[in-house]
Amino acid sequence: MMWVLLPTNTYKHKWLPKLKSRFSSNYFGKQGVMMLIFTFPPLLVAVLSCVYLHLAAKLKPTAKKSDDEEKETRVLATWRKPMLVKGPLGIVTGIELAFLVMFVVLLFWSLFTYFSSSFKSIDISLKNGIRWQLKLDLGGLWLGLVGNICLTLLFFPVARGSAVLQFFGLTSEGSIKYHIWLGHAVMTFFTAHGICYIVYWALMGQMSQTLKWSRSEISNVAGEISLLAGLGLWATTFPRIRRKMFELFFYTHYLYIVFVVFFVFHVGFTYACYMLPGFYLFLVDRYLRFLQSRRHVRLLSARILPAAGQTLELSFSKSPGLKYSPTSVLFLNVPGISKLQWHPFTVTSNSSLETDELSVVIKGEGKWTKKLYEMVSSSAAADHHFDVSVEGPYGPASTDFLRHETLVMISGGSGIAPFISIIRDLIFTSSHLQLKTPRLILISSFKTTADLAMLHLLLPITAASSAATANLRLTIEAYITREKQAAATSPFHNNNVRTKWFKPSPTHAPISPILGPTASWLWLAAVVSSSFLAFLVIIGILTGYYIYPEGKKHGEAGFPMALTAFLYMLVLCACVAAASSGAFLWNKRKSGRDQTIQIRNVEGATPTAGGSPAGGGAVYEMTEELESLPLRTIEEATNLHYGVRPNLRRGSTGVMVSGPAGLRHEAAAICSSGLADDSLQFESISFSW
Repeated sequence: MMWVLLPTNTYKHKWLPKLKSRFSSNYFGKQGVMMLIFTFPPLLVAVLSCVYLHLAAKLKPTAKKSDDEEKETRVLATWRKPMLVKGPLGIVTGIELAFLVMFVVLLFWSLFTYFSSSFKSIDISLKNGIRWQLKLDLGGLWLGLVGNICLTLLFFPVARGSAVLQFFGLTSEGSIKYHIWLGHAVMTFFTAHGICYIVYWALMGQMSQTLKWSRSEISNVAGEISLLAGLGLWATTFPRIRRKMFELFFYTHYLYIVFVVFFVFHVGFTYACYMLPGFYLFLVDRYLRFLQSRRHVRLLSARILPAAGQTLELSFSKSPGLKYSPTSVLFLNVPGISKLQWHPFTVTSNSSLETDELSVVIKGEGKWTKKLYEMVSSSAAADHHFDVSVEGPYGPASTDFLRHETLVMISGGSGIAPFISIIRDLIFTSSHLQLKTPRLILISSFKTTADLAMLHLLLPITAASSAATANLRLTIEAYITREKQAAATSPFHNNNVRTKWFKPSPTHAPISPILGPTASWLWLAAVVSSSFLAFLVIIGILTGYYIYPEGKKHGEAGFPMALTAFLYMLVLCACVAAASSGAFLWNKRKSGRDQTIQIRNVEGATPTAGGSPAGGGAVYEMTEELESLPLRTIEEATNLHYGVRPNLRRGSTGVMVSGPAGLRHEAAAICSSGLADDSLQFESISFSW
C-alpha cells in the first residue's frame, strides 16, 4: 500500500516530486495529487471487494474440493491455531501473530529511518548549542508521523458492513481486537508526540506556542484539542473501566468525532488523506446504519425463560430477501430504555429455515439487559407496543461447517447463543438440502439448573423443524458448576418457558437489507465510488474557483488552512450522505410494497392462546408444551454433570469456543498444544464492544 511506502527515500525524493510536477494543477490545488495517491488505491480495493463478494455469492462452488484444495485448507488451519493465549493481546492465531510482527517491524523501521536521517543531519550541521533540543523537536514530529501509520488502519475494523473485512475473511466482531490494538498504538505515539513538543517549548521558553492557531501552517491548538479528546476516550477503554462502567465507555467513545475533526484542522486536509480511506469507508457504513435505524422494526414474539436466568429470545419480522450467515450479530436500540445505547446480540435464527423471522437471545447481565427483561416479562407489556431499532445483521460472508467430520462447540453461560444459530443452520442443511452434517458435540457450562432453560432455545418456536432434528447427530454435555447433585425431577420439566406474541403496529416494519436483497454489494460499490467521484469534482471546482483565487489575494498568507479543511470535510459528508440516501431510498421504494404485504399477512396470522380474541390486547401469552418432540429430543441428547467444570482435553476436527475469557483461554491452550490432533481448527467467538 502506497501510504506505507512514505518513509522510503526513493519514493519520497524521486517519485513523489515527479508525480506532483506532472499532474498537479490549480484545479485540485498544489497537493491534489497526494490526495489521489493516498486515497484512490484503498478505495479501489474496497470497490473491487464489493464486486468480488457479489460474484462469490452468485457463483457458490458446489463441487467437492480437490486434494490440493483440501491440502491448502489444512495448511491454513495450522496457521489459524492459537499461538498466544494469555496476556494483554488475548488469543492470537499464527496468521495474526505474523501480521502483527510485520506491522511492528514497519513501525520501528519507520522510526529508525526518520530518526537516523534527521539526527545525522543535526550532528553534522551543529557541533554544540541547542542540538539536543532540536532532536527533541524532530523526535516529536517523527513520533506523530509513525502514529499516523496506525491511524491509517484504525477505522477499517469498525466499518461493520465493509466489504474489505469480508474480502479478507474477517468479521466486525472478530476485528474489534485489531481496533483496540491500533487504538492503543495511536494514542501512545500521539501522547508521546504531544509531550515532546510541550517539553521542547518549555525548555526554549516558547510556551506561547501552545496557543498558536496558524493561518497556513500546523495549528497547535487544534492538535491539543484532538489529543485531549483522544485521551478522554482512551482512558475509558481499559478492560476494568469498560466492564464496570460500560455506559461511560460508550458515551466517551463519541469523542472520536472531536478527535478526527481537530486532527484534520491540526495537520490540514491534504496530509489527513493518509487516514482518509479507512475513515471514509467507516463514514459510509455509519451513515447507512443511521438510515436503517430510523424506522422501528416489528417485534413478533418473545420466549421468556424462568426469572432465575433472566434470559429471553426476541423474534422480529424480517423480509424473506434478508440473508445472513450463522454467528451473525444484530445491534439493538430500545428508546424506552436509552435512545443512545446500542447493544450487540448474536442472531440465533437461520435465514433459510425461518424465512420471515429473525431471533436474538438476550441474557440479563447488565442494567440495560435486565431492564429489557423486566419490560418484556411484565404484565404491563400488554398496554403498549415496543419500539425497537436495529442495525445489521453483520456476520461472515460465508461459512463451511460441512468441512468438519466432528464439530465441538464449547460455551459458557450466554456464550451458547452463537451455537444456536449453527445448530439451526445444520438442521436446514440436513432436512432441506439433504446433505450429511458433521457430528455435533455441544459442551456447555452453566452456573445453576435454572440456566439449563437456555437449551430450550436450540430449536425455533415453530414445530416445523421437529422432524428435521432426527437427522441431526447432536450430543450435549451440560455442566452445572454450582450444584452438587441433580434434583428429584428432570430440570427440563421444571422450567416453564413462556411465549408472548405481540400485536403489530402499523408504523413498524420488517427488518430488511439496507441496500436491497439481491445486489447489496454492488449498491455499496456504487455508493463508495459515486460519492468519492462527486467529492473530487466538487472540491476541484471549489478549489479552482474559490479557494485558489482567494488565496492569491492574500499573498504568502494564502487561504486559511483550517477553513479549507472545514469546507472539504463538509463536502465529503454531503457527498456520502447524498449517495447513501439515494441508494437507500431507491431500494426502500422497491421493497416497500413487499413489506406492506408481509405486514398484512403477519397481522392476520397473529396466534392466540386459551381462546383469547384475535383483536383483544397487544400481547398474547402461552406456555410451551414441555413434552413436545423437540424438547424430548433435546433431553435425550443431553448428559448432565453436577459440581464439575468441563474437561476440554480432547482432540477434534473443529472447535469453536464462546463464553468467558477463562474458558476461551483454556480451550485455546489445549488446541495449540500437542494434546490435540494436527487437523484441529480453532475459532474463538468473543464480544468486545
